[in-house]
Amino acid sequence: MGSFYMDCKMKVLISIMLLWFASSALAINTKTLAFREAYSKLFGHHNIHRSANDHHVRLLLDRSSGSGFISSDMYQYGLFSASIKLPSDYTAGVVVAFYTSNGDVFEKTHDELDFEFLGNIKGKEWRVQTNIYGNGSTSRGREERYFMPFDPTKEFHRYSILWTNETIIFYIDQTPIREVRRTEAMGGDYPSKPMSLYATIWDASNWATSGGKYKVNYKYGPFTSEFRDLSLVGCRVDPIQMLPTSSNNCTAANLDLMATGLSVMTPKKRKAMQTFRENFMSYSACYDTLRYPEKLPECEIVEAEKRLFKENGHLKFRRHRRQRSSRARIRTAVNRSLGQQWVM
Repeated sequence: MGSFYMDCKMKVLISIMLLWFASSALAINTKTLAFREAYSKLFGHHNIHRSANDHHVRLLLDRSSGSGFISSDMYQYGLFSASIKLPSDYTAGVVVAFYTSNGDVFEKTHDELDFEFLGNIKGKEWRVQTNIYGNGSTSRGREERYFMPFDPTKEFHRYSILWTNETIIFYIDQTPIREVRRTEAMGGDYPSKPMSLYATIWDASNWATSGGKYKVNYKYGPFTSEFRDLSLVGCRVDPIQMLPTSSNNCTAANLDLMATGLSVMTPKKRKAMQTFRENFMSYSACYDTLRYPEKLPECEIVEAEKRLFKENGHLKFRRHRRQRSSRARIRTAVNRSLGQQWVM
């Protein structure tokens, strides 16, 4: 009976994951930009390599420095998206980040929305972390951490941050993995000031892998992260005056944003998000009752998720071991069903 139940459960998971991968193959309905059109170098200029057509950027980390780029404008809400491929082999201590922030302008009250990719020792998986800060609320981190249902070093996958005045949705390919809806109780913790987009690679040996146990080993370098299909859809604003840089900018930008369809959370998307979270999330601040005895105001507790986590917000250990085996089985089955279309 137990074996029959597991086989049925596996078939359901595989079916849902197949739908997820099929939707992932669809392009996001928005214009991509050349680097020169919307971005500029931020640091480690010698480690930023642009393709001949200016639509593909490589960021390197070596002994001399990391590297990064920034959007040329700041945006009041929008869609920030790129297809990214991560470094392979030994990547402990390496962090690749794709995020929005206004820390250069509002040093003490900055807002931030993060995708952070955390490297690992050889043979271990990359993890991706999302986080949210509003109005300088860095003491109230809202981290969530996930494994990925594919190998992010083999092929490009699209990562997108959708930010409106009411909701924040993080996407991997076409699948939403996290939604934060604005509540009155959040107050200034909800990001609301204009932000720039950043993409960086850097040495985070002091915390990124097993709490700093494993450091960057430069004999495996240089570490290369690749970005393409760069997309920015949003209202460009003057960060000081908080006004649009052109009279029709916000109207046109909002129409473009709605046209992507990413701001609408359909029942199908919500089901896909829940399936992803139940199978690939490894930490959530919403379930970390040791850190937050009183839950964060935007947290919507889902019992199907809650039962999977310990009071410190991390996966229950025994489930973690089973989950790695389950993920491997799902990956193998999905690859077979897709005829090796997806490298996972």
